[in-house]
Order: sequence, then structure tokens, then C-alpha cells
Amino acid sequence: MSDVASQYTIGVDQVEAFQFRVQFDKPQYGQWMLDEPPPLGQDTAPGAGRVLAAAIGDCLSASFVFAAKKNGLEIAGLHADVTVEIVRNERRRFRIGRILVALNPNVSEADAARAAAAAEVFEDFCTITASVRQGIPVEVSVKGAVPSGASL
Repeated sequence: MSDVASQYTIGVDQVEAFQFRVQFDKPQYGQWMLDEPPPLGQDTAPGAGRVLAAAIGDCLSASFVFAAKKNGLEIAGLHADVTVEIVRNERRRFRIGRILVALNPNVSEADAARAAAAAEVFEDFCTITASVRQGIPVEVSVKGAVPSGASL
């Protein structure tokens, strides 16, 4: 991978049980609440899988709009449906097995050729989807969980 172009840090704090508050790096973004569905949480807010689905749907939508504009096409609205399939792995742990995204841009028939040109290239502009597809290295440390001098 190449050099770091930018970096940001968000905070995630447990509120209670499986409810967490997300504090973004910019005050104008406010806070989000996250929760897990039963039997763990109370399903009072979306969980991480839904946030990932929203991120993928948003990034692909924005990338399509960007590619359309580069092809001289103004989109009169766009809707995306993001379907997440949850599967169990060989250890019976839940994992996201597949994510299906259907984009429905509001494009006139006269603009179909420019929309098709955008559809050929837009995925390459989507940072989130491309990163998920490649597998993002995630380094995890748990402070205070390892005795001094030991390593995980």
C-alpha cells in the first residue's frame, strides 16, 4: 500500500450493555448511537453491520454521481438498496457473507449512454467498497489485558 494521505480517529464509548456512543473527529458530525440486536443488545440503534452497509451504499452512490458528472451527466436523484447476507463460518461465528448493492439513478433515456459510461468506471472511485473487497488490515491492541512484558 502507499503512503498515508490522511488520517482521522473516532471514539467509541460503551453506554451500557451493548450500546455504544460514537464520537466523530469533527464536532459538526455530532454523535451516533450503536446497539446490537437481541439477544445481546436491545436493538435501539443500528449495529456495526448496518453502518458498514450504509457506508458501502453511500460510497458507491457518491462514486456513481461523481463518475456521472465527469461524463457530463447530472443525476436527478439516486436510490441504493444494500442487502447484507449474514452467514456462519466454519467455527459457527456470524460473518457478513455477501453484500448486494442495487443503484437506481434517476436518468432519462436520452442520458442512458452517459449513465452507462459512468457505470463502467464508478466502482473504481469508491474508497470504501474497494477497501473492503481488498481486505483491510486491522491491527488491534487491548490495553490492560496483557500482563507487563507479555505480548498477544
